[in-house]
Amino acid sequence: MSSAPAPASAPANPRSRVVVASLIGTTIEFYDFYVYATAAVLVFPHLFFPTGDETVALLSSFAIFGAAMVARPLGAVFFGHLGDKRGRKVTLVGALLTMGIATFLIGVLPTYALVGWFAPLLLVILRLAQGFALGGEWSGAALVATENAPTGKRAWYGTFPQLGAPIGFIIANGLFLIIAAVLPSSDPSLPSEEFLSWGWRIPFLFSAIMVAVGLWVRLRLVESAAFTKASTAGKLAKVPLATVFRTHWRELILGTFYMLATYVLFYLMTTFSLSYGRAATDAAVPGLGYEYTTFVLLMIFGVVFFGIFTLVSGPLADRFGRRPTLIVITAAIIVFGLIWVPLLSLGQIGVVLWLVLGFTLMGFTFGPMGALLPELFPTVLRYTGSGISYNVSSILGAAVAPFIAVWLWTVGEGSPVWVGVYLAVMATLTLIALLLGRETKDVELDDVEIPEALP
Repeated sequence: MSSAPAPASAPANPRSRVVVASLIGTTIEFYDFYVYATAAVLVFPHLFFPTGDETVALLSSFAIFGAAMVARPLGAVFFGHLGDKRGRKVTLVGALLTMGIATFLIGVLPTYALVGWFAPLLLVILRLAQGFALGGEWSGAALVATENAPTGKRAWYGTFPQLGAPIGFIIANGLFLIIAAVLPSSDPSLPSEEFLSWGWRIPFLFSAIMVAVGLWVRLRLVESAAFTKASTAGKLAKVPLATVFRTHWRELILGTFYMLATYVLFYLMTTFSLSYGRAATDAAVPGLGYEYTTFVLLMIFGVVFFGIFTLVSGPLADRFGRRPTLIVITAAIIVFGLIWVPLLSLGQIGVVLWLVLGFTLMGFTFGPMGALLPELFPTVLRYTGSGISYNVSSILGAAVAPFIAVWLWTVGEGSPVWVGVYLAVMATLTLIALLLGRETKDVELDDVEIPEALP
């Protein structure tokens, strides 16, 4: 499974390999997720949920989008068990393969017009497989980065798997933009017939090429020194799930709420914003009235700030600590949620500011999580513990965020005021968790000692 044990003080992998392996896998995983998210807005309401009511079709599509979040904790348990028992490398390869196969198969699905209700059923199954895979991907990538990081640079290295989110977004939406340009529509509010017929499938099928590259990189990894040390010492838990709930239940709860504001902001800015931005100003539930290509370009511009400030957040968290950095950023997210309407009332410059501020805060809050969540748990429980916290939060935040946002948007009769308030409330819960938590900057990740005896 791994090479001979490396000294605990030295990483088992070259730094360049650590960076590339942690970054490329999450880029592929987030690409696959964004491809679905974009199709959930543009394509699936027309091809898989043709109810005759646009809002109902969109909500049905978002409901299946959220279903994957329910599968993510199950994936975290399954892959976490493998990662804490068999090692990080083999587990990461399995998660990547699962996501890649599910995404490719979505690209060849028959539509409702061909097979009726069987089409959305297959879509649900494959969407659950995507969520199951992502449940094991993130924590493994974060562990590869942080367990191999040089002293004093753990948060900096932890930002590289996080950087996969903005890069995956840009690749996925950029590919959709190219296809939409090649297959233009005469109606700016709807995709063209060619796009709905076959064009939307290309991004899903393209995933196979990206997965092949990711597998080549990950198969060259050597097991981390921290896991090798724990395995050699005979400290591995027989049932990591039971042990982490018994000995680290407080960290599981805190980690879940640490991520809550991040998840809600993430999916409001990437999924809800696309629906809100494209909705006509004279629709039953009015939006900003942007043509698809224009608004996605604005989003990509905002996501560039997401990527930049994801990287900036790492050195800040290494210097000032994870907790102080995130407390300040979470307070800023609360303020941001309360000024949505004033910002958007400024016209196009307000829309740009809204996207740039939202994605900038996303980078600042998402970046440190790559180090913070793994630091809450000892080596032999780290894959399971960080994965459960990260993915249970996806249910409380990401699974319901687009659905709640559309409902609040409807309640506000086209105004996003209540959507912003919802973000502020969720960020307040994260702020409380951070105030109750402890700083983890100086935790040793290669310490194999854990509380009491393992079962």
